[in-house]
Amino acid sequence: MARSAKTALVLCLDVGFSMSNSAPGQETPFQLAKKVIQKFVQRQVFAENKDELALVLFGSDNTKNNLAKDGQYQNISVHRQLMIPNFELLEEIQNDVHPGSQQADWLDALVVCMDLLQNETLGKRYERQNIVLLTDLNTPSSPDQLDVIIGNLKRSGVTLQFFLPFPVDGGGSKPPDGGKGLSAEQQQGLEMTKQVMMSLDEDDGLEEVYTFSDAIEKLSVFKRVEKRPMAWPCTLTIGSSLAIKIVGYKAVCEERPRKSWSVVDAQTHQKDDIKRDVVYCLNDDEETEVQKDDTIQGYRYGSDIVPFSKVDQDQMKYKTDGKSFAVLGFTKQSMISRHQFVGTQVLKVFAPKDDEHAGVALSGLIRALDDLKMVAVVRYVYARNGNPQVGAAFPCIKEKSECLVYVQLPFMEDLRQYSFPSLENNKKYTPSEEQLSAVDSLIDSMMLVEEDEDGEKMDLFKVNHIPNPQYQRLFQCLHHRAVNPSAPLPPMDPWLTAALQRPLAVASRCQAPLETMKKKFPLKEVVKKKELKTSKELFGNSTEESDAKKAKVDEDDDFNLADITEGSITQVGSVDPARDFRTLIRQKSLPFGEVCQQLTGRIEQLLGNKNMNYYIKCIPCIQTFREQSVQVGNADHYNSYIQSLKTSIPVRGLQEFWDMLVQDALTLINKDEVDGSRFSSHDAKQFLTAEEKKEEVVAAVVDDTGDVDDLLDMM
Repeated sequence: MARSAKTALVLCLDVGFSMSNSAPGQETPFQLAKKVIQKFVQRQVFAENKDELALVLFGSDNTKNNLAKDGQYQNISVHRQLMIPNFELLEEIQNDVHPGSQQADWLDALVVCMDLLQNETLGKRYERQNIVLLTDLNTPSSPDQLDVIIGNLKRSGVTLQFFLPFPVDGGGSKPPDGGKGLSAEQQQGLEMTKQVMMSLDEDDGLEEVYTFSDAIEKLSVFKRVEKRPMAWPCTLTIGSSLAIKIVGYKAVCEERPRKSWSVVDAQTHQKDDIKRDVVYCLNDDEETEVQKDDTIQGYRYGSDIVPFSKVDQDQMKYKTDGKSFAVLGFTKQSMISRHQFVGTQVLKVFAPKDDEHAGVALSGLIRALDDLKMVAVVRYVYARNGNPQVGAAFPCIKEKSECLVYVQLPFMEDLRQYSFPSLENNKKYTPSEEQLSAVDSLIDSMMLVEEDEDGEKMDLFKVNHIPNPQYQRLFQCLHHRAVNPSAPLPPMDPWLTAALQRPLAVASRCQAPLETMKKKFPLKEVVKKKELKTSKELFGNSTEESDAKKAKVDEDDDFNLADITEGSITQVGSVDPARDFRTLIRQKSLPFGEVCQQLTGRIEQLLGNKNMNYYIKCIPCIQTFREQSVQVGNADHYNSYIQSLKTSIPVRGLQEFWDMLVQDALTLINKDEVDGSRFSSHDAKQFLTAEEKKEEVVAAVVDDTGDVDDLLDMM
């Protein structure tokens, strides 16, 4: 197993009094440098790698280093020895690192950092040793030992980086950040910085000098946890006589934050202080406890539960012989549509590095597929007892490598088939030439690929360079809560909000085409016509009708043509219980109480499934129940049922359904609606209001609970 690369890094921060000077309304160099360090340490903590980090302060009021003798190397303090960064270091930087009132030579601080690295890395193996200097260079520096320092840096292999408040090519004429020009000390320090960096790397040395503002922008993106590529060795088979050894690697895979949430004690914040026990009880008055061994899994099938024991579950699993990458056949690339790609990953398949025969065989297959514009349809099984997949293996040939790219394809159940009417033969929906031209102009103005001055295509919206906002926001809040336990969470960073916005160049170009689109495709409000329900609305009101006939029509105001075709309804069915209930009440073939009992039975049957679709079906049933009860003048059956339903909500776990009732205001029938009711209008309002207040209290409680060569790339 290969040894993981580990880096030893020393952050050397200038805290001298000159770092606190800035132009009015601007952040001081110290504040900017501190932000750089904080953001870098944040990334290292959340990346969970093995890099070790030390922190040295120069210009501090105290002195703490191994070289501080005979008045030398004063006001330089080793704040933290070399170790893996953690939240404790973040808290120290936040609370303990402040500007000092002294000054120190940055070359002396560099020597202290080199001595620290030499002592701390003795006997250990590191892939890289690096020193990062954050300073404004506004201190007197002695160049007497500069050549000696450069020689020691070269011999020890220590790399060096500078972070300054101004660009390295600013010289003495360009003032930093709109302020005054560089001081004499800064000009001298800048020349010495150039000499050091050019001596270490004549070609690219100055590329290791950064500004604070650029560093903050690049370090704002949290670095994901580093994972080594895991090889998936297998055998590609074609029939029973041809087998090629292969190795697969994940090329694209959705990155998800690690599920590290756990329940801890609210006071001590310790997980070990909380013990969790799961107890199973019967749903009876005594809540009889049931041992876990006496329970089995059940699969809900409609309204029934089908029991499955552990033996059944093991026997039910799909059995395979092990890993598989078997070619089932070949087809043209044009037969595989892009919208048919499913799955959560893309696999790149190579031949093993040490197997020449497999390399030749796989190369022949890849090149043949590429020449013929074909793909291999593959049966893929990741491991023994893994569920099989069917996918397509596309040939991929690049300048330095060639491989197969495997993408999963859907099964029959994964496809969604929809039928929509055609728009081609409908003159009403045929766009005019002006409308087509407007759409073309809009598309052209919003093109995300442009050509630069050299004629090369340039991508204005590189999706693979955009960080996941959910991922970034999570770690922003985690860091803030770790160093600020009681402060409210900060708003989302502006750069993160703007990450998924339309590029400014595109936004400015598309304004005129958008206005044209509004004119060519005007929107008009469509008022939905009232549905004709009653016979009066369907056939009109005859002036010759007798008063008795009019009264009869008014009495049957729910009469509609659909009722004529319903046939004879004898009970409340399960297809449309509300309609059946209305019909039976109108027919008066059964007593009102019996029909109510049938409806409540259907409602209880639907609620037993505990599914949102069934909840939605129950709402019109209860609405109809209430409306018909008011019309008949009998509130007892409805009020009795709605009260019993409310008391059973917590036990049956129907809070979601009750919320729907509250939202639709399906409360008790009061005296103003039916004379025989024993509830006032205040009681009816309180019936739902009390439940709402209780939910608000619970919600309030829940809310309260709550290739790497430089520093930037490495981060």
